[in-house]
Amino acid sequence: MQRTLLSLLAATTCALAMSASQTASAADADLSCKLHYSLTGWSLIYKHTTGNGVVTCANGHSMQVHIVAKAVGLTVGKWRIEDGKGDFTHVFHMRDVLGKYAQAAADAGVVKSGEAQVLSKGEVSLALAGNGQGVDIGVDLGEFTISH
Repeated sequence: MQRTLLSLLAATTCALAMSASQTASAADADLSCKLHYSLTGWSLIYKHTTGNGVVTCANGHSMQVHIVAKAVGLTVGKWRIEDGKGDFTHVFHMRDVLGKYAQAAADAGVVKSGEAQVLSKGEVSLALAGNGQGVDIGVDLGEFTISH
């Protein structure tokens, strides 16, 4: 009887500890981070984009970042995106925004170019929106890399 009671108490304690750690992780995931960026790029089957930005998070931290996007597809153009904005989801720590995101795009812009897309890296997602100038026509698949 005592052994059963001790086992039940141990199982309850473990369950409460796991629940508390999951609650803490869920609270950490609420870190709101945003990206403000500028990009320039070109494409002719191969698409290459570079730029810079700043990631700012609700906890007051910020970080300068470098952006490189490479893709392959049926695409042609040359463009510039200024004052782009992005929102990250499922971020636990600011460093979670760094890395390679899967990217798929369909673009059609002449003179006034723009972008709107959602990228993913594991559980972290990044929704981008920006306006610019240039020509950008086609579809492509690739990766979007954010580094410090």
